[in-house]
Amino acid sequence: MTAAPSKHIEAASPHVMNTYGRLPIALSHGQGCRVWDVNGKEYIDALGGIAVNTVGHNHPRLVPALQDQIGKLIHTSNYYHVPLQEALAKKLVELSGMENVFFCSTGLEANEAALKLARKFGHDKGIDRPEVVVYEKAFHGRSIATLSATGNPKVQAGFGPLVEGFIRVPLNDVDALKKATAGNRNVVAVFFEAIQGEGGIHSMTDDYLRDVRKLCDENDWLLMIDEVQCGMGRTGKWFAHQWAGIKPDVMPLAKGLGSGVPVGAVVAGPKAAKIFQPGNHGSTFGGNPLAMRAGLETIAIMEEEGLLANAVKVGEHMRATLGHALEGETGLKEIRGRGLMLGIELKVPCGEILSRAAEKGLLLSVTADTVIRMVPSLTMTTAEADEVVAILVPLIKQFLKEKA
Repeated sequence: MTAAPSKHIEAASPHVMNTYGRLPIALSHGQGCRVWDVNGKEYIDALGGIAVNTVGHNHPRLVPALQDQIGKLIHTSNYYHVPLQEALAKKLVELSGMENVFFCSTGLEANEAALKLARKFGHDKGIDRPEVVVYEKAFHGRSIATLSATGNPKVQAGFGPLVEGFIRVPLNDVDALKKATAGNRNVVAVFFEAIQGEGGIHSMTDDYLRDVRKLCDENDWLLMIDEVQCGMGRTGKWFAHQWAGIKPDVMPLAKGLGSGVPVGAVVAGPKAAKIFQPGNHGSTFGGNPLAMRAGLETIAIMEEEGLLANAVKVGEHMRATLGHALEGETGLKEIRGRGLMLGIELKVPCGEILSRAAEKGLLLSVTADTVIRMVPSLTMTTAEADEVVAILVPLIKQFLKEKA
């Protein structure tokens, strides 16, 4: 059998808007935690579509379920009841201990909806200019409002004027939060990621989460926790804030909820559940039958295959193995994260690692300039984690040697 001819991938297509710095790779198909490109080269996927492919590629239960749904209904509209939407909302309420859900299609939409909830909450209390506390290094999206809430000047550059009404504070410093909000009657919410993804895998500590929950209760603020990247089992709990034993008032979700089918959601607790009324918000594609089926099947697979426990086991194994293998490297700053959301921070910018890893058959990302991020499918095995380490550690050591 003659091998298929090699396909050269252009660095940039003249027909696609140049908004991404792409690697010269086009993927063809996948299985579990592995993918193949159009030339037949195999990769181990430690990026998981950026924390999206929760149950891996070509899952034997998910694929036929989606095929079945496509043959029934893909989209109707929210003019009508959508039984699958009601079923997924019920499941998310059960898993979160919260009250109700609004569905959209992306994390950006979910975060935008959270910000609208906060403003409406303030206006309903007679506050004309509501303000929301946000955080350094945060990333909540690229719309004008979520961009304004984001704490990265690089992604904000060129898009001013930004939306007003945000107060920015450092991570894990409750005294700084109290100082920044003291005497300000316009504050309506505190909004953050339980673990920052794009910001470099920085976690809010469990004690800090409990402190902020208490502060929000004392001041009648909404506690809004962005679980878009760190939620849906990634850390070994359904939602990362659950490690602290608290509940938020508003919780945006997306990414891993549909295992690759676009799904976003805003889960609300009692304080926020009745803020939106008909006409206040909406989403054309939000809650469509295909997306809802994807969400329901994803959760069912996660429960049946014990993927939360697997995320803890494999994540701890990978973190420990990386720590042992990189011990003593002077260019290493820290290995951090929880479950299968891991970051390796170096002391120098390391964007080159992205292409070097791909050449060796490993997909990952570099974020915040110096952090190698891994957010693979929650189906990853310890043996596959060892493969990742075996490829990555020599690359890091060689890179640091060159930069020394």
